[in-house]
Amino acid sequence: YYYQPIDSLYTDWYTGFYKEFGRCVVEELQELDNREKILECALNLFYQKGYDAVGVQEIVILAGITKPTMYYYFKSKYGLLEALLHERCSKMNEQLREAAFYNGDLVCTLERYVKTMFSIAESDLRFYYLTLSLFYSARENETYKAIIPYMKEQFAIIRGIFEQAAGYLGNMNGRQEQFAVGFSGILNNYILVYFERENTTGQLEDGKTIYSLVHQFMHGIVV
Repeated sequence: YYYQPIDSLYTDWYTGFYKEFGRCVVEELQELDNREKILECALNLFYQKGYDAVGVQEIVILAGITKPTMYYYFKSKYGLLEALLHERCSKMNEQLREAAFYNGDLVCTLERYVKTMFSIAESDLRFYYLTLSLFYSARENETYKAIIPYMKEQFAIIRGIFEQAAGYLGNMNGRQEQFAVGFSGILNNYILVYFERENTTGQLEDGKTIYSLVHQFMHGIVV
């Protein structure tokens, strides 16, 4: 009869436990890595070639996975697009919502919003361009249907700034929507033109640039 010391029993149990725990952690990390890798590769391809021009085979080759692996995570190419938009647009709109908090100073609020918008665009330019391309696609296209809820949410955030500033701007008679359209148009066009320059230097969210854009806009609406 072999007697195994209590200390040895505990040692064996803990060793087995931590091996199993470590295996589970590694598997979870691998799953996370696979999912993130697929999303990143899809973003690169959608940005470079457009959603409709990209096939599932291209995505899995670039990600170094098999089709069953991709379908395990996302079910379809459209499901992959939906996941990409949900994760990134939700985070982006939350940042913009925080920046749009109106503290009684319209100019200050707009400057804070512009700085946040510029920071988002500069930190993830591929995704910013992708959202615009999806938004300007045909209304019947499934890509438009995927992006439009997030763009409407973003527009509502901007419109909300002007609605809260009614005391400063006076009776707007529905013009808050016009202001929101004009303001968002200025920002998007400036970002597009800025990155078309061959020798872009400095940060997009430069304080002087933001000040100039906001004050030019305000000069146009406060008459």
